[in-house]
Amino acid sequence: MLQAIGLTSTPRRDLAPLVDDLTFEARPGCVTALLGEPGSGKTTALRLMLELEPGRGVTYFRGRPLHRIAHPAREVGVLLGDVPGHPSRTVRNQLRMLCAAVGVPVSRADVLMEVVGIAGLRDQRLGSLSTGMDRRLGLAVALLADPCTLLLDEPAAGLPVRERAWLHGLLRGHAALGGAVLYTTDDAKEAARNADRVVSLASGRLVADQDVADFARTRLRPRVAVRTPHAARLADVLGREARAAQRAVEIVEESGNRLSVYGSNCAEVGEAAFRNGVLVHQLADETGDAGVAPVPPVPQARTRAGGTVRAEARVEAVPQARTATASPATTPTTPPGAFQSAFPSGTGHPPIPADVHPDVHPDVHPDVLPDPHPTAEPAPEARSEARAEPRPASRPEARPPGATDADEVPAATAWSVPPVRRIGGPLRPVRYELLRVFGTATPFLTATLVVTVSVVTALVLARAGHTSLSRVLLAWPAPLPLPPAALGAGLLGALAFGEEYRYPALAADRGTVPRRLGLLVAKLGVCAALALALGAFAVAADAAALRLVFDHGPLRAPTDWIAPAVSWAGLLIGCAWVGVLASGVFRSATAGLLAVLAVPMAVVPLVRKALDGPSAHPVHGIAARLRGLSWSPWPPEGDRLVLGALRVMAQPLAAAVVLSLMVLLCAYAFTGLRSRVRR
Repeated sequence: MLQAIGLTSTPRRDLAPLVDDLTFEARPGCVTALLGEPGSGKTTALRLMLELEPGRGVTYFRGRPLHRIAHPAREVGVLLGDVPGHPSRTVRNQLRMLCAAVGVPVSRADVLMEVVGIAGLRDQRLGSLSTGMDRRLGLAVALLADPCTLLLDEPAAGLPVRERAWLHGLLRGHAALGGAVLYTTDDAKEAARNADRVVSLASGRLVADQDVADFARTRLRPRVAVRTPHAARLADVLGREARAAQRAVEIVEESGNRLSVYGSNCAEVGEAAFRNGVLVHQLADETGDAGVAPVPPVPQARTRAGGTVRAEARVEAVPQARTATASPATTPTTPPGAFQSAFPSGTGHPPIPADVHPDVHPDVHPDVLPDPHPTAEPAPEARSEARAEPRPASRPEARPPGATDADEVPAATAWSVPPVRRIGGPLRPVRYELLRVFGTATPFLTATLVVTVSVVTALVLARAGHTSLSRVLLAWPAPLPLPPAALGAGLLGALAFGEEYRYPALAADRGTVPRRLGLLVAKLGVCAALALALGAFAVAADAAALRLVFDHGPLRAPTDWIAPAVSWAGLLIGCAWVGVLASGVFRSATAGLLAVLAVPMAVVPLVRKALDGPSAHPVHGIAARLRGLSWSPWPPEGDRLVLGALRVMAQPLAAAVVLSLMVLLCAYAFTGLRSRVRR
């Protein structure tokens, strides 16, 4: 059960809110269509439900708002536009990454690729998918965690008839198992054909919340679709005969030599065309859209400046119509009960002629014909039992005329989706982060660039001389603020949250990119490991290049290598963590990388200025005092480690890194707490 109560978007300056006091519900076991013209506030309403848009109101998913649900992806499956994934990531990697995020086995990705018919595209990049395949991938993402509710924004936009039939069959199957489905559309006929309930919007306000039969009776009316090269002549003929027979007939001239005739039928129109020698290419019964009822004006509301703001209703453009009636006072009418008798009992679908071929009637396909013997839908509490039972085989789809075997796309329904097994534990965020990092070539390209620059810099420093061995191995000349490996570690850290905000694959999981402690710890741990591996690889490559070029000239075995190694590891990890936290706070990878560069260039001079001068309290003998405070005595080597750590911390760069990490960690916690307060 989905209940939206009082949804109101934040008003724009001197304009009415896009969504104004919207209240409705989507019941389990039903497909609900949110109908409205483009710009009527459908997408904004969905974003308000998912807490992606600032505003008022609350949406309950089975009695709980989204921010109160521990695992929202297991409750709500979302499709908002295109799949928000990295264009260079493959379909299989994207689904496996999201499987780890929602806590299901990675084998679920292969199962859903088979269900939605994209198993053959598993190695294709997301940036190269067509509109239809992208919609299928979006449905697979929405169904990963087996959610109870589906929220879909224009899922059939840009799809051919066959793809639309498959999609609505999948949604119908999900609802048949007790789930709630809410999707937006601007096509009234599609809503009447595929939904159980229709919620109509106009200018962000609720117009009607109706059962599909009532919606069809009040909003739709039958018409005869005619396609002829002599549209104007046929319109005159039909108008003359209607006036002669004292009948109310409305003729609407549309583009492409098409006519829509209301108040007549195919037999009468065909006979009139035959008697007058008018060539007709198409003649079919359809269900037309009568338009949205006008919305009453909103009362005037005073603004802070003392002015007034008035929200005006959207007026739907109506094509120029040619009406032939017996008298000016006569209006076209529809016999009472015409739509009730036309709908099969209990189906809630408009009538579709059985002899209509897809070639003749482009808006009708055999797959969307209503079932004359509908079965009762299971109750919501029986949904888990229904999933455990064997699913019936999907109905085979008819091939459209002119289609070839290469155009065949496997059909599937929600009954083909097996039950899902949950995977929890503290390693779930780590699995997600590893799949996210290694799902693209970014870390490998970064490592290649860093090692190349590091080797070239090390060779130049060794050839020039007058540089210490440690700086040569680290490829760190004095003019540079950081060595290449540290910059690469900072870049990988900045991409940890930067890619999340640029390609928000987890946005629907928490209303925004998640701020959970487990995800932050996973990102810090994975980035630290990547930074250490990158630093070790860069030093090893520098040493190998120096040995290869200069033999044993500039290389000498260091006497004390522990302290430099600890300092090097601390610098790499510190730069990576600064990038992670800064990109999480500022929501940009560029800002994260700039924060890494700001540590040596801006924070270090401040630290040097603060530490300049003699110390009032010397720290001699601190290792012995710490040993006396410990519960158990440590070996003498422990004193050396403590003194080495203190010497590292006394360096301005180390102190600047630690200070920056503390500030960024506080800012990250503050922004996360602020977002929770807003909810």
